[in-house]
Amino acid sequence: MTDEQSTSSKDLRERVRGASEETIGKLAQELLGNPIVTGAVQRAMDVRERATQAQEAAFGALNVPTAADIERLTRRVRNVAQRLESIEDAVDRVDERLSALASREVEGPSDKALADLTKRLEAIQASIDALAAKDGKAG
Repeated sequence: MTDEQSTSSKDLRERVRGASEETIGKLAQELLGNPIVTGAVQRAMDVRERATQAQEAAFGALNVPTAADIERLTRRVRNVAQRLESIEDAVDRVDERLSALASREVEGPSDKALADLTKRLEAIQASIDALAAKDGKAG
């Protein structure tokens, strides 16, 4: 095949491709403008929505969780895990402070240190109680 034939062949393909794209575009535009087609598409979407609602109702009747239920549960579990991690970090910090106090004060901690420690432990206990109450309400 010569260069001239190759160029001619490419030109022909480009013209056919352009004409095809134009024809498909016109056809799509006419279909979208046709009230019968748009009505049929709308009815199909309505049927799909009703089918989705029926599926959710059936899952609910069978006590089977939906994807949305599982996603909500996953988010809640992540949230609880993050809170638990922050509580563990706080307990670790208190433990480190206690160790530091114990190593510094051979005779025992001062009344002020005990009062501070008691306040911190009460705050941690309040956080744990709040999480347990919230988890009890949510569950």
